[in-house]
Amino acid sequence: MADKRHMCLRGLIILCALLTGISGVDDNQVFCSSGEDVRLSCNNALSGCTSTTWNYSNHSETVELIAGGIKTDTERHERLSLGSDCSLNIKKVTKEDYGSYSCRQYVNGQQQDPDARVYLHVLHVSSSSSQSEIRSGSSVTLFCQLYYDYYLVSCVSSVGSEGLEVIWVNQAGVNLQTDSRFQISFSSEQCLSSLTTTLLNEDHNREWRCQVKHRDQLKTSATYTVKYQTPTETKTPSPVTISKSPAAPTQPVSLSVIWIAVAAALAVLITAVILWVIRRKRADKREGTNDSVEQKDDVTYTEVVTHCKIRAKKNKVHDDDKVTYSSIRGATVRPQDDCSQLYASVNKNHHK
Repeated sequence: MADKRHMCLRGLIILCALLTGISGVDDNQVFCSSGEDVRLSCNNALSGCTSTTWNYSNHSETVELIAGGIKTDTERHERLSLGSDCSLNIKKVTKEDYGSYSCRQYVNGQQQDPDARVYLHVLHVSSSSSQSEIRSGSSVTLFCQLYYDYYLVSCVSSVGSEGLEVIWVNQAGVNLQTDSRFQISFSSEQCLSSLTTTLLNEDHNREWRCQVKHRDQLKTSATYTVKYQTPTETKTPSPVTISKSPAAPTQPVSLSVIWIAVAAALAVLITAVILWVIRRKRADKREGTNDSVEQKDDVTYTEVVTHCKIRAKKNKVHDDDKVTYSSIRGATVRPQDDCSQLYASVNKNHHK
């Protein structure tokens, strides 16, 4: 039953708007572009705002935003605030915010006076291409759509009877519809104006504006700025920046690298010295062994020569001398052995 009453009330509002026009004492229209901050006034506010309730309605739902001066909506809680005059402030409006807003007053649980209604229309501009695809020589289509509260009156009716316009202009304010370079079309059912063109080099940083006019009065506008890298910019190397933040110091990193290199060099040097000392000791040991062998051989030959000389002088040898010189490197000397046999035995043992 309540839904039927609500629909009937909506029908009466639309009928009154069509018969008397959009403006009225309790009805108000607000145009803005997405991303802006907007203020919706409450024409029936009471002092203190403790009796004020704000409701939002679109085609599918009705949501209570503020009750008794306190915010109750959780989805848009951070973007909503209540002004000192009980007006509703919305930060960074999005295209989903368009619709009907009603300010209602309650005293002791009873509604006071009719609702003060505000219709919010949001203008939004978008591109068919991503930012990485925007470049000179490419084709781009821009869309400018007015999200309109159709409960009030359709965009078709507004365009036809109320003088609503959605147009594209350049930076100088000249209508681009007169320039053959641009192909512009408009859909009154969606309140959508599309612009298609091929980008030129001189379009870099150029602005094109979509404007909404109502009865030849500018209501709001949204700007699209062309941004892409020109061939000259792509060849220019990006500057190298050096961070001086304490979180990423460069000097300690360099010192650590130097210390690591020095430690590695010292380790290699110490290893080389140790290997050289070991090899040197082994070489000295081999040389000492050879010297001792050669010295022993010299002594052996000396003993042989001395023994032979003694025997040549003396035909009779004492027993102690026989024992002393009887064995030289495995050679046995007998009294009857002559020096030639002894030399042969010594040389044979020496070569072994």
